Amino acid sequence: MKISQTMKSELEWLGQIIETRLKLYFGQDAVFKAIEDIQPPALNKLSDNYSNFVNTKKLGFADRVLLAISLVPLLQPQMFDMLMIRNSNTDKRFVEFGGVTGTHFSGILPTLDTLLFILAGSDVQQRLACLSQFNNGHHLFKHNLLSLERGPAHEPLTSAIIHPTSELLEGLMPGRNNGSEYSIGIPAKKITTQQTWNDLILEDTVMNQIEEIGAWVKHGHRLHTELGLGSKLSPGHRCLFYGASGTGKTLTATLIGKLANLPVYRIDLSMLVSKYIGETEKNLEQLFTRAEDKNWVLFFDEADALFGKRTNVRDAHDKYANQEVSYLLQRVEEYHGLVILATNFKSNIDDAFARRFQTAIHFPIPKVQQRKKLWMSMLPEKLKLDNDINVDKLAEQYELSGGSIINIVRFCSLMALARNRGKIILPDVMEGIKREFVKEGKAM
Repeated sequence: MKISQTMKSELEWLGQIIETRLKLYFGQDAVFKAIEDIQPPALNKLSDNYSNFVNTKKLGFADRVLLAISLVPLLQPQMFDMLMIRNSNTDKRFVEFGGVTGTHFSGILPTLDTLLFILAGSDVQQRLACLSQFNNGHHLFKHNLLSLERGPAHEPLTSAIIHPTSELLEGLMPGRNNGSEYSIGIPAKKITTQQTWNDLILEDTVMNQIEEIGAWVKHGHRLHTELGLGSKLSPGHRCLFYGASGTGKTLTATLIGKLANLPVYRIDLSMLVSKYIGETEKNLEQLFTRAEDKNWVLFFDEADALFGKRTNVRDAHDKYANQEVSYLLQRVEEYHGLVILATNFKSNIDDAFARRFQTAIHFPIPKVQQRKKLWMSMLPEKLKLDNDINVDKLAEQYELSGGSIINIVRFCSLMALARNRGKIILPDVMEGIKREFVKEGKAM
């Protein structure tokens, strides 16, 4: 991984600080009498990402130490080798140095203890002052640039591991961001579309409900400010989209984001729901913290995987699952942006959660006239239709969603290209319809 000269200088500066702290701690001769005497690299005239970040965030001496130590395991893990020396009295590492080794990573992962030792040494009062400064309220943690991975509940909070988040790394090291936010606890993928509202063919009643969401996206903030309803209304807007696959739920979500110029992120629930008991709540908090800071539209597809009805508590897994749903209800209600949940069956969604939606929209299988419009809009203009293909009859006889129709058109078009005939033929259309019915478990 290529890093800038500025980052190299910053890590060299941190190395000097750690070396000086150790010498002062053990009463050895040191060039500097205090670590604060070691001036950080000047950044004013530099314009690389690291310099811009430090200057924009107005990071002070201690902030820069925090930022630098978070990057050491990734960029220069050998730097922490000097913290692995053993106490001759216990034949163990010095507890006060902090840090832990990873499951696969044999080097030191810095903890709050590591930061406190580097900044305060054995000065208890200074250690307490630093601890009050560097908690979850610190702006680097608050804005999800750094994260604290806490250990078991009975261990001190200073044993929490300091991690750089993917957002921080993307900002400091360009070229990493491809629209995917997949990292530990952030299983989100940005979704976009080249389609427009003209491509969304739905019943008028459904479109009217969607327009209500668009109105909130544009003017919702005015409810809280200009109309003074902030104390009476919960922040944000929550929507439930329900209906069969291929009826336009995902397209609608992306078009709403497009309308408001807001990024829409599909949440991968299979990654979000951890296999480890109790981990989902932590993952959810990381997700919502980052999303809130970036003003994402959150789109939970197949939402009943996490938001579904819960059975009676039979074991520890059920107990934690119910706790996670309760936490989720609270966190979604506190979210200031737009949350869209999509499911095939409304009945699968937990009733306690469904009551918290401002909008619930049913996306039905399109009716005959809508199916005709879908067929006509999706059939490619550059391919002719065989004379025995009657679009009106196809729309009338076969109850298909928009997603199924586009699958059929894709299949027929591929077959036309393969035959090099420039024409869609009825047998291919019927074979495409048959395939879609088989997938849905229907009889022709």
